[in-house]
Amino acid sequence: MSSQPRLHQHSPEIQTFGTVTQLPIALSHDARQYSCQRLNRILADTQFLYTLYKKHHWGVHGPTFYQLHLLFDKHAQEQLALVDVLAERVRSLGGVAVGDPRHAAEITGVPRPPDGVEDVPAMLSRLLEAHETILAEARDAAARTAQLGDDGTQDLLVSQVIRTGEAQVWFLAEHLVVTPQSGA
Repeated sequence: MSSQPRLHQHSPEIQTFGTVTQLPIALSHDARQYSCQRLNRILADTQFLYTLYKKHHWGVHGPTFYQLHLLFDKHAQEQLALVDVLAERVRSLGGVAVGDPRHAAEITGVPRPPDGVEDVPAMLSRLLEAHETILAEARDAAARTAQLGDDGTQDLLVSQVIRTGEAQVWFLAEHLVVTPQSGA
């Protein structure tokens, strides 16, 4: 025994990404395997949407700066909460959640933004496109996981991912509406 920490430890993987362990949750191996695959794709997309919100939170400018700065941060925090819920669902199914940002970059369907700052309408459009990517994936995955009897995954996708995404899309899209100036 020693009070000195044992640093620089390494070990082989104890579970390979893409596999599921057997858990007594009354759901077939194939259903759990499929759900984990779909959830990991949505998880990677959601991780990228979170970082996209933070990027735009830091780079927003112009007359709506304050409102969008706060909105982007609020939406980012909501996406971060989804990241945790999605990853925990993968683990509860016996899978391995995508956690390394480099790995997530390999499987995300959300396009990479430019390294610099865009104008506000482009930021909003980019966020809306990322949401649409996730919503399409989540709707398809929800329907398929329901067919496989994975009600927990289907419920998470509908009640949390889709409903959060739809509300965020609504708030973003309203910033792109052009309204006529009223005459006085």
